[in-house]
Amino acid sequence: MADKPSRGLVLYGDGLAPFINANHTHLHSLAAQSLCGFLSLPHLPPSTEKVDGRTIGEFLNLVDAYDDFTTLSTDSQNRCITPSISERFMGVKAALVTENKSLKSCGDKLGLSVLRSNELMNNNCSFTDSPANLVAIELLNLLGFQEDKVLDSSRFDLVFVHIGAHEEGLIDKYTDYINSLVGEITSKAKPKSQIGSRLHLSVVLSYGKISDGDESNFTILNKKGTTQSGFASLHPRQSYTMKGSNPRSDVRDYCPMLFTQWQDAVTRKDTVKTFFFQDFMENGGNLTIPADRFLHEVAFKLWKAPKYGA
Repeated sequence: MADKPSRGLVLYGDGLAPFINANHTHLHSLAAQSLCGFLSLPHLPPSTEKVDGRTIGEFLNLVDAYDDFTTLSTDSQNRCITPSISERFMGVKAALVTENKSLKSCGDKLGLSVLRSNELMNNNCSFTDSPANLVAIELLNLLGFQEDKVLDSSRFDLVFVHIGAHEEGLIDKYTDYINSLVGEITSKAKPKSQIGSRLHLSVVLSYGKISDGDESNFTILNKKGTTQSGFASLHPRQSYTMKGSNPRSDVRDYCPMLFTQWQDAVTRKDTVKTFFFQDFMENGGNLTIPADRFLHEVAFKLWKAPKYGA
């Protein structure tokens, strides 16, 4: 446990998980020094077949506000029933950086400070047209990290960065960009540095549109499949299938979000070596948790919430 509260940066790679390859060395390097696992999602409604609907559904799970999906994925004028992140987590100051108009509106209604990437960079460039080095500096500045120093106060305690594009021909650009951004951020948060000891970095990659065969290729169910009888066949329900003492009825057992969490000398390290599903499945130390518990895990590191789970 750190001796001071962390400041959180979450990079959300919207639909980018299937496009990570061996050349994305910064992502693999991060996974190799992090705690890795899966975030299970529910079966999202048919309206999420559109890209923006799915993006909103995934993001609302990440911030534990999925009860407001209908309100936030439509033009409904109803107020959100979910309290703001600040109200739920002891006044935490949270921001969302995105170029997605639907997600921007969603963040506004949830009480997040929403910054478009061109506002972040003070220019008219899109996110991926700005050098990753400069974007990394600006993101760290938002969290009070400047020139290898940690300022006593910061504009935000937690910043979400949405990276994803689904127009034909842009997926590779975005996967390369999140890889570069991870490299720039980790180079500035070196182990034993002031920033490294206070920055809690999470990278979350989702699968986006699910193709034929994904259900069997990327399942988080135990596929060893040995049939046993008697007491040997009995085992408790996994925690990601439960909410409190009640079973979740809508758990999607395939294509979870892949996520890593890293903070120097704070997070544990497992035996994962690459940012690939199979490596996470075989060697990840965080196993699977519901996506709606993710924010609670991060808020704990910010000293804004009690510990979730063990």
